[in-house]
Amino acid sequence: MDALSIGQEIQKLRKERGLTQEELAHKTGLSTRTIQRIENGETDARTYTLGVLAKALGVSIEYFTKDAEEKAQMTLQKKSRDRRWLGLLHVSGLFCLLVPPLIIWLWKKDDVTDMDVHGKDVLNFQISMWIYLFSGSILVFLAIGLVILPLLGLFSTAVVVINTLRVLNDSPYKYPLSINFLNQENAKTHATQ
Repeated sequence: MDALSIGQEIQKLRKERGLTQEELAHKTGLSTRTIQRIENGETDARTYTLGVLAKALGVSIEYFTKDAEEKAQMTLQKKSRDRRWLGLLHVSGLFCLLVPPLIIWLWKKDDVTDMDVHGKDVLNFQISMWIYLFSGSILVFLAIGLVILPLLGLFSTAVVVINTLRVLNDSPYKYPLSINFLNQENAKTHATQ
């Protein structure tokens, strides 16, 4: 593949991931001007540079040397792998535990497409549920908590299971009654309004 073709592929991948040239430069440690020159085909990227760019864009370095059919297959495999990780993230909140989704989010947020958005959504929901459960446990003394706590448990379980299935089917998901603790700025949201 020539320099212009590789540059166009890098630009296409960067845009698919919602990154600016500056953001990609920051993720790779390269200068913005270097990214611009590579994308415009003004320079041939060296193997090391291609490796750094490939990692930041979530593909293997071989992606830049494959033909269109092989690239399509590699893209499908990555989407499938990413969907499984996102499904695991969502189902990890099944028992209102904050630690498993937090670990998955921190571990995979730079490797899995949209992990940052999904992770923040899951954690916002889990934190919200903890607050509601704590409030419900205080209301146990007034007997209303005896009704609220099981309903919150059922609600939380149903929402997590439904959203996990939606994510695995590449459908939009939504976490109702979720308080936005973790900021979603510059994030592409997949939740329906």
